[in-house]
Amino acid sequence: MKYTQCSLPKSKYDRIILGHGGGGKLTQSLLSDLFFPAFANPFLNQQHDGAILPVHDGRLAYTTDSFVVDPLFFPGGNIGDLAINGTVNDLLCCGVIPHYLSAGFIIEEGLPFDILKKIISSMAKAAQEANVVIVTGDTKVVERGKCDKIFINTSGIGVVRPDTQISPLNAQPGDVIIVSGQIGAHGICILSTRDNLGFETTVKSDTASLVDIVENLLSGVPEVHVIRDPTRGGLSSTLNEIASTAHVSIELEEEQIPVSEAVCSACELLGLDPLYIANEGIMLFILPGKYAEEALQLIRNSPHGKNAAIIGRVIGDEKAELSMKTSFGRKRIIDMVSGEQLPRIC
Repeated sequence: MKYTQCSLPKSKYDRIILGHGGGGKLTQSLLSDLFFPAFANPFLNQQHDGAILPVHDGRLAYTTDSFVVDPLFFPGGNIGDLAINGTVNDLLCCGVIPHYLSAGFIIEEGLPFDILKKIISSMAKAAQEANVVIVTGDTKVVERGKCDKIFINTSGIGVVRPDTQISPLNAQPGDVIIVSGQIGAHGICILSTRDNLGFETTVKSDTASLVDIVENLLSGVPEVHVIRDPTRGGLSSTLNEIASTAHVSIELEEEQIPVSEAVCSACELLGLDPLYIANEGIMLFILPGKYAEEALQLIRNSPHGKNAAIIGRVIGDEKAELSMKTSFGRKRIIDMVSGEQLPRIC
């Protein structure tokens, strides 16, 4: 009987193949050549089944999120930095100092290596800017057609600041609502990149981690009740959720809500309302009115907060509704978004 020798796999590939997820030499090559160098830190370098981390005194916060944005690359960012920024911002909303992230990848067979490298590079840069480290992760490769190029899951851990109690339950009458920047940029940006819509604009995604804004605010203002990032569903869904949770009503001032001219024009053209458009680089802050101007100045001191504005207030109406005083002086009820305006937004 004759035996044929199995050919050795190639050492260099320009695309992901199923073997990269098989746990053998190709998997190790993918990790050692791409992931480990990009995310290098003492915890990840242990190359253990999990990261062994020092225990912090006080309270820890944990969050997780998955990113399936289409397209992968868009003006102002890509799925990689979006994944890092989104998870960091979720931790910040808990009044947390972010420390550690995990990153899980589901990669479709055939994804070009240069695309994966760009995504990994942007993740490393975003993590560095947010002062967090990626300490563990996972990679799976699925057959062509079983995944749309790449999906990313990121989880994050951080330490809650001492004496900080940030929660949607804390919103109370007399509080003001501050938004850290112009709304609607991310959603309009993604809309403009969808090939089948035939719509173009110069709007860039606002994706960014807002560590500096939150740290400056919590260090300078003694009482902040709520921090939230209005991502999917926009301001309307986020503020409706807060009103429902805290059993209060919120009243917005239409003329005070910052919206860029480009986003306004796009919304008018498409018949959309900026209040329902997704954001990835702004925060909502709810705090006592007596700290409003001080907080506003602290937020504006950051490059990401230069367009911050006081946009409304919390009132003691147990209807738990969101309303807006329009530019014509009338009251308009703002409901949560119904259904999905645009799938795969983040």
